[in-house]
Amino acid sequence: MKVSSSKEKILKKIREALSNPVPLPFPKSEGSSAIFPPANDDLEILFAKEFTALSGKFAFCIDEKDAQNQLKQLIASQKWKNIFCIEKQLSSLFSPKLFPEINDASLANCDAAITSCQYLIARTGAIVMSSAGESGRTVSAYSPVHICLAYIDQLVFDSRDALKDLKTQTSTLPSFITFAAGPSRTADIEKTLVIGVHGPKEVYVFLIDHRSKK
Repeated sequence: MKVSSSKEKILKKIREALSNPVPLPFPKSEGSSAIFPPANDDLEILFAKEFTALSGKFAFCIDEKDAQNQLKQLIASQKWKNIFCIEKQLSSLFSPKLFPEINDASLANCDAAITSCQYLIARTGAIVMSSAGESGRTVSAYSPVHICLAYIDQLVFDSRDALKDLKTQTSTLPSFITFAAGPSRTADIEKTLVIGVHGPKEVYVFLIDHRSKK
């Protein structure tokens, strides 16, 4: 079968390209080194700046008792009656006597939901959660208000640090990993910014100055 002249020209160019490969423009950039310069501020300060810049609400807690007190004040000020939480480790912090509002009854009808997270990304102000967590995929996305309780040792500088650490902890990555940076927002409709269309209207992070109980 004869090959057309135009096709032969294309094949000739491909063969020439393969025999004389073009060198990489940045040979030392193979993804093994950090792209962004290290943080000048402490990670908790950097995270608070970036998170609040994205309309997130940040609370620093000196210990778990302080987190309980601050959360109690928030619940009272917002007049929430139904707060959803299914994570056993978090539920142990909230006794039914002190926090009758917190339960595992109904995500669909809750005023807010409480979850943990796996990491906080200081550079971008993002919360890292995955399907491996007790709250799974749905709780942080479906609740009208998301409250995340995190510990100081869950802070990392960049997303690459979180993914690298996640790989060392598990043989396979979770089927779902999300980086949630502040409340849900979209400008799809007439380029008008709308908050809370695809997720919570408000996001709180309570950062506890203790190490997590991993």
